[in-house]
Amino acid sequence: MFAVTDRLLLRPGWMEDAPALHQAIADEEIVRNLASAPWPYRLADAEAFLASEPKPQDVSLVIFRRTHGAPRLVGAIGFARKASGETELGYWIARPYWGLGFATEAGHAIVAMAQNSLRVDTLTAGHFVDNPASGRVLHKLGFRPTGTIAMRYSAGRGAAAPSRLFELRLREETEDPVAIAA
Repeated sequence: MFAVTDRLLLRPGWMEDAPALHQAIADEEIVRNLASAPWPYRLADAEAFLASEPKPQDVSLVIFRRTHGAPRLVGAIGFARKASGETELGYWIARPYWGLGFATEAGHAIVAMAQNSLRVDTLTAGHFVDNPASGRVLHKLGFRPTGTIAMRYSAGRGAAAPSRLFELRLREETEDPVAIAA
């Protein structure tokens, strides 16, 4: 899957992206806010990530800035089905691109993809409580807090930390369960 926005190109990562991916994410301030990325993040980690085959219901895309010169890898975004059955959104943006709206712009594109192309009913997301900027992005995307703060492991931190949980309903139930049972 691919998406193009006013400033961005979202596409699957290719092995040729490994050096740019490594350069963009190898920052402790980024990795500590992710669940599964290790710290320190090495080129071999970028290569392993790009070589991994996503599950059919999962989407993993790298984000390229496509304006102002040659395209530059600025982050990644995707969603994956968890063991609980929930589909969880995740993303990160490289530090030089913080505050420019790229996470929100890419987020709108992938939410539309989930809703319109893949027919996902609900997306979940979370952010570590010491990363409120991510919460602001989720709010702009229409996510609503569930009221739950749960401990979530971060490989980059090497420990669990409190995470605020969010949900975005993309489809409302259209069938009346009582009418179906009758």
